[in-house]
Amino acid sequence: MPLPKTLQLFRFAAIAEAFSWAGLLVGMFFKYVVVGNEIGVQIFGPIHGGLFVVYVVAVFAAARAAGWGAGVVVLGLACAVPPFTSVWFERRMIARHLAAVPAGRQDAAPVA
Repeated sequence: MPLPKTLQLFRFAAIAEAFSWAGLLVGMFFKYVVVGNEIGVQIFGPIHGGLFVVYVVAVFAAARAAGWGAGVVVLGLACAVPPFTSVWFERRMIARHLAAVPAGRQDAAPVA
């Protein structure tokens, strides 16, 4: 069964944020280690910044839709800082949601 739209958008934001991290890290590698050229950072810096903001908004929206507590929201926001942890958090929260929702009702709110 499909996830609710809010959780689908959260999943997309978490994965996109991780990919933008990868691009920014590659850009920083080329800037500081290989050639001293800033083009990678100039391209991926704003992309990552925008996707970071999208991820933060998606965490709040998903928290409201799935009924996450304040501690889970803080963890989700903290996972935006280290590279690639947004994907770990997304996987964990989607699995938690799917485990909490009765079979055949994936579009419903989780059972308390």
